[in-house]
Amino acid sequence: MFSTSPSAERFIACQPWFASVPIDLQERLRDGVYSTEGAKGEVMLRAGSAVEGWHAVLSGLVMLRSPESRGRASAFIGVSDGDWFGEGSAMKPEPRRYDVVALRPTYMLCLPLPLFAALRETSLAFNQFLVLHMNMRLGQAMAIIEAGRMRSTEHRVALYLSRLFWRSTRRLNLTQEEIGQLCGLSRQTVNRVLRGLEASGIVSLDFGRVAIVDDDALAAHLAATAGD
Repeated sequence: MFSTSPSAERFIACQPWFASVPIDLQERLRDGVYSTEGAKGEVMLRAGSAVEGWHAVLSGLVMLRSPESRGRASAFIGVSDGDWFGEGSAMKPEPRRYDVVALRPTYMLCLPLPLFAALRETSLAFNQFLVLHMNMRLGQAMAIIEAGRMRSTEHRVALYLSRLFWRSTRRLNLTQEEIGQLCGLSRQTVNRVLRGLEASGIVSLDFGRVAIVDDDALAAHLAATAGD
């Protein structure tokens, strides 16, 4: 479902680069952004489809996932409230390479390609924001690749709880099922690892949700398990 919504307009107007954009482009941005809604488990953007713009999560949680190959699919990353994704796709003239799957009921914003291009061509502040965002995504991608090839399950779960992936909140509001989907691990394995982290005073578990109690201890745990 596609719609123009006040929440999409408010979100775009609150971006750190928005105030530096010319007034006429600000109005085009407010009028041009739109939101889409997806139910839990729904593929909101499908691999192989045409790229329509740059996206952000207004509310909910999505997983970026490679399409199934030989019966298996691989998760890239989770994207939660207030975060952008898909800038690489928006900058390349090719179909989308991954599925975007809602892990819970989700509203997404789309900044259409013509407006994305206009911002890249005219706004220094926007390009600075974009470079920092892409650098963060590169760091996440490298960490995921390394963890998937070389690290233990304990390290992988802890990595997906770290500030590398969740900068804005330390009460993640993730279920163990969602963490398992992002890590590519079973719920049982995730539960075992989380119970160990809880016993060490690193996280707390409340009705299946995860809160980070001690970021320094989490960082130390990551360092200690990096050689596993």
